[in-house]
Amino acid sequence: MTPAPTGSVLVQEFLDWLAHEKRASLHTIAAYRGDLRRFVDFLTTHLGGEPDLAALAGLRQADLRAWLAEEARHATAAPDYSRDKANRTRVRRVSAMRSFYRHLARQHGVDNAAPGLLASPRIRAPLPRPLPVPAALAVPDGIADLAHSTMAASRDTALFTLLYGAGLRIAEALSLDLRDLPRAGNNAVLRVRGKGNKERLVPLLPAVLAALQAWASQHPAPAPDAPLFQGVRGGRLDAAVAQKAMREYRRLVGLPDSATPHALRHSFATHLLEGGADLRSIQELLGHASLSSTQRYTLADEGHLLDVWRRTHPRHGMDLGGGESVDG
Repeated sequence: MTPAPTGSVLVQEFLDWLAHEKRASLHTIAAYRGDLRRFVDFLTTHLGGEPDLAALAGLRQADLRAWLAEEARHATAAPDYSRDKANRTRVRRVSAMRSFYRHLARQHGVDNAAPGLLASPRIRAPLPRPLPVPAALAVPDGIADLAHSTMAASRDTALFTLLYGAGLRIAEALSLDLRDLPRAGNNAVLRVRGKGNKERLVPLLPAVLAALQAWASQHPAPAPDAPLFQGVRGGRLDAAVAQKAMREYRRLVGLPDSATPHALRHSFATHLLEGGADLRSIQELLGHASLSSTQRYTLADEGHLLDVWRRTHPRHGMDLGGGESVDG
């Protein structure tokens, strides 16, 4: 008789499914791995032995709450504790548990409603913090000026021009190969692989394409399958290197700590919004799965929206009676 799979085996099975079937991001998989392994470790102590499929199927809501309470107790004792961070962690753990149990239901017929009944705190997503247009435009050349070689300067110019000029995530840009570069033309489009391995087409402005081609002409290993952005050791450039370059630059010119490579993506979206682009178009360019993610940019730019309203609303400034206007 085949022994029942243990909790550890079932967790790994779920993680493999996330990676190969769901094509979840490496960040999500790593976070869920940590959460669910801690969950199994807690249950091993809580139940007096590592849980198997039957034990997981029989868990009550009180058992799940006990684990979350234990994790909250450890978090409170941490020196960097904050309520906001703790709430975000709890939301992720509840999400990991619910996803795990949905997998157990699909693959093993487990029928347990307890994970779906857990309360999850509401958290407000942080608003994007874009750079002003002049500051965003100055980033590529400013970072290139700090580079230690002509090659690195050309590479950094291309990379940071791409981040701001096309709104890519840093991981998306660094995953590109030389063969991904489109040919020169007025309608150059870049094929980008984003979160969940989803592809989208991003049009390239002439200035962005020119920076990329200038770098490609100096690429030290111009094979089609070579990483577009190569590090000094010949491999794919690490995101930490780009983040460090941005950190050094922002300290030199006095930009806030929020000025990161990802802030250039926020700047791309915000500046498009300021220029009159509609949210659906921005959503497609950014590769957001839902419009709600893109709508954060309207909240981050309330001053601009108020100005648009003042300039365009038909009733603004009209006499409402009694001599008072909307401005009153």
